[in-house]
Amino acid sequence: MRLKGKTTLITGGARGIGRAFAAAYIREGAKVAIADINIARARETAKELGAIAVEMDISSQASIDSAVDEVVTAFGHIDILINNAALFSAAPIVEIERDDFDRLFAVNVGGTLFTLQAVAKQMIAHGRGGKIINIASQAGRRGEALVAVYCATKAAVISLTQSAGLDLIKYGINVNGISPGVVDGEHWEGVDAFFAKHENKFPGQKRREVGAAVPFGRMGQAKDLTGMAVFLASSDADYIVAQTYNVDGGQWMS
Repeated sequence: MRLKGKTTLITGGARGIGRAFAAAYIREGAKVAIADINIARARETAKELGAIAVEMDISSQASIDSAVDEVVTAFGHIDILINNAALFSAAPIVEIERDDFDRLFAVNVGGTLFTLQAVAKQMIAHGRGGKIINIASQAGRRGEALVAVYCATKAAVISLTQSAGLDLIKYGINVNGISPGVVDGEHWEGVDAFFAKHENKFPGQKRREVGAAVPFGRMGQAKDLTGMAVFLASSDADYIVAQTYNVDGGQWMS
């Protein structure tokens, strides 16, 4: 087991990709804290997987600090952070609203930065080094006509990963990222409905088209991302710094 004895905090861990990360880490021997704004669902997932649950709103500094302190109290320290929690939104450029822009940047960028910061402070104080993994997106590699704000936030996450990685490696903290492609899940109901409206498609059409366009031949699944997440958290990745890896079935090459 490559993560035996390691302690892990996963934001947005109650469902979807975050839940898959939690399950994979537990199989590899890690102790896991599932942080989520939906504490009821986090507790349910934690009970199913054998983890602990903490309530966390990553747009609130007080909530970040409280959750990190709670995990340190429970585990003694934090070895690994996965910054997974994020929001998605889409709109044509002329319909983007400032409130929506502020909300996405507060969560996707501010939440990633200040959760990373809070955990890094704990890692430095305990002197054990650590691994921080930020979840970006193929949307951060290039713009999309209807997804400007989300694309911008994920581009910022990739840039933040580079800067934090270069700054924190002197403490033995490796900061890297994962850039998924299109990943199927319950969130795609809303995504598909948005594109049906703005691209005059039938319900389900966009979902099928997106999957067919992936060179691998299908949309990604949450479990497709867990191998990279385990690798980047393990000692096998000790010499990897400030990189963001595409795990997208061949959609983007960089």
